Amino acid sequence: MVLAAAANAQPLSEYAPVAGRQVIQGAMPSVTSFQPREDNRAIQELYAGDELVGYAYQTLDFVQTPAYSGKPLNAMVVLNTEGIIQGTRVIHHDEPILLIGIPEIKMHNFTDQYTGLKADQRVTVGGKSSERRVAVDGLSGATVTVMVINEVIMRTAHRVGGELGLIEVTAAGNRPPIAEIDKTTYADKTWEELTGDGSIRRLLLTRGMVDDAFKGGPAEGVETAGPDERDDTFIDLYATYLDVPTIGRNLLGDKQYEWLMSEMKEGEHAIAVMATGTYSFRGSGYVRGGIFDRVQIRQFGDTFNFRDLDYHRLSDVYIEGMPRLPEMAMFIVRQQYNFDPGTPWSLELTIKRQTGPLDSEFAVVPLEYQLPEQYYTRAEVELSQEEWLEEQPLWVQVWYKKQFQIVVLGLGIGVLLFILFFQDWLVKKPQMMRWIRHAFLTYTLFFIGWYALGQLSIVNVLTFANSLISGFTWETFLIDPMLFVLWSVVAGIVLLWGRAVYCGWLCPFGALQELINEIARKLKVPQYTVPFAWHERLWAIKYIILLVLFGVSLESLATAERMAEVEPFKTAITLHFDRTWPFVTYAVLLLAVNLFTRKVYCRYLCPLGAALALPTKLRVFDWLKRRKECGNPCRLCDHECEVQAIHPDGHINYMECHYCLDCQMTYFDDHKCPPLIVKRRGKRRGHNAPDHPEEIPVVQVH
Repeated sequence: MVLAAAANAQPLSEYAPVAGRQVIQGAMPSVTSFQPREDNRAIQELYAGDELVGYAYQTLDFVQTPAYSGKPLNAMVVLNTEGIIQGTRVIHHDEPILLIGIPEIKMHNFTDQYTGLKADQRVTVGGKSSERRVAVDGLSGATVTVMVINEVIMRTAHRVGGELGLIEVTAAGNRPPIAEIDKTTYADKTWEELTGDGSIRRLLLTRGMVDDAFKGGPAEGVETAGPDERDDTFIDLYATYLDVPTIGRNLLGDKQYEWLMSEMKEGEHAIAVMATGTYSFRGSGYVRGGIFDRVQIRQFGDTFNFRDLDYHRLSDVYIEGMPRLPEMAMFIVRQQYNFDPGTPWSLELTIKRQTGPLDSEFAVVPLEYQLPEQYYTRAEVELSQEEWLEEQPLWVQVWYKKQFQIVVLGLGIGVLLFILFFQDWLVKKPQMMRWIRHAFLTYTLFFIGWYALGQLSIVNVLTFANSLISGFTWETFLIDPMLFVLWSVVAGIVLLWGRAVYCGWLCPFGALQELINEIARKLKVPQYTVPFAWHERLWAIKYIILLVLFGVSLESLATAERMAEVEPFKTAITLHFDRTWPFVTYAVLLLAVNLFTRKVYCRYLCPLGAALALPTKLRVFDWLKRRKECGNPCRLCDHECEVQAIHPDGHINYMECHYCLDCQMTYFDDHKCPPLIVKRRGKRRGHNAPDHPEEIPVVQVH
């Protein structure tokens, strides 16, 4: 049998893609040919001459776990005949951190750690190895990405190894305990009620839908419906689970239901399949002793067919409101399949089209079924924390492993909210306020930025906008808890205070610039101010960059991500300056300019700042106070604002403000603010000055 397969094998030089072929050649140099397996063509049998020496597959054929980019990555995995990984490598990805940032050789070094591991091995990224699991080293700056790589490699290796019989997989595997049906509860229900609550599920196919399923293949154009026939019913199919009394008794009547239950042995289950239309789910070719080849059940990735002994004719139906369904059947799911009625399953309908005397094409359409929860219970199984975590989706595992970062970030956000709500009290103590600000900027840089890698980027905005067009899923954004929490907080902050709070307090690169400028001032480095006329024109650059990136992202998100290297965040924060010299030079130049004037990049080049500034006009609060004297005659705050967000007429441009609160410290300082100085001197001379200088709201830019 192996010799026959080897005889039909193709030369390895014909394997595509080339990157996958290179992985096979590197892992097993003796391989000369390959042959797709008959029972699963996604798995390639590898031959050295006539000898079967291993198997290869691409992970994308088995799992589509979204990575940091929101798109799945594809890895090539090679197993030997003992279920040991001989080689694996990522052959395609859309990860922004790996497109330009981290050299691909580092990712390949990471995947090389899987060579020699058994397909059923438990593997964790980071930590220490133990008797139960192997720990592999992570990749700094790409934590989420490597966790996804680990997930797809080991999950698919376990699945493929089990399917090939290379590793032992218990009958239950990682399945929950089998659901127990409540057979004591019954309620009268109509057809409409049972279809309405999902007890009976429907699959409706028109002839046009079936034609579309064969498009692009050899069967395209065969038995095609005419333009006026595309909406004709091909099959209107219903399926349900009969063991539940509320379903089975209502559908079959008491006697037929009791007879059916008496026919079944323990561990067996019954389903009903009913249909109308031009296509028969039983098929005219069915013969006694044969297999029903048009319908099969799929659960836990396994499929099983029905034989003639599993079939019972369903002729008498008693439920109220049921449409006319000429073709009806009851099928018994036998004990050996270990069927779980409480876990989702699908009834797969196979549609065949003849393309030649001996050739035919198939399309498989699933009818998904989930038994409503009120019909069953499930025994609770106590799992260890480690086992429980392995059962959770990948994003839950990531959140669990980053509990420390999430808690510390939450505390930091709490401190920031305290500062914002009590700012009028804090700014009256300038020395303490400056100490608090510098301490928070240090926290932002070292913890949020360099440690937790929580630097937001315009790439996140483009990915979000793209997901709204291509299909939004929460998992895409939940995969990185730090960024998810930060973006959630920023969304609220922008609506309440505008972009100023993020840019001035929570941006790690902004904090780096400000701290460097503070050190430069302490060292008496001369400072320069951009003339306001030039400043007004220069700040438009960041909006132009934003528009260009957004326009490019509509055509190619990958290209936009590469162009987003205008942001130095990846170099300076995420990768800690560990990059090639052009990127490091660019980031260092921006920081060097910042020695002489504050936050040049933020003010004129940052597309993220521009994106956050646009919704700033919707903010709820204007808590930065101004007086009628501001701008005319007093220009003190205008000259002191380091980011030049205060216009000569005295009003604050919230779209450019960074909420440093320097102007508020001046506002309350009666030794610095000219109107307050006049008032204080007037009091000293006994003049009748008012108790409080008049406060007027800030003039907004709209």
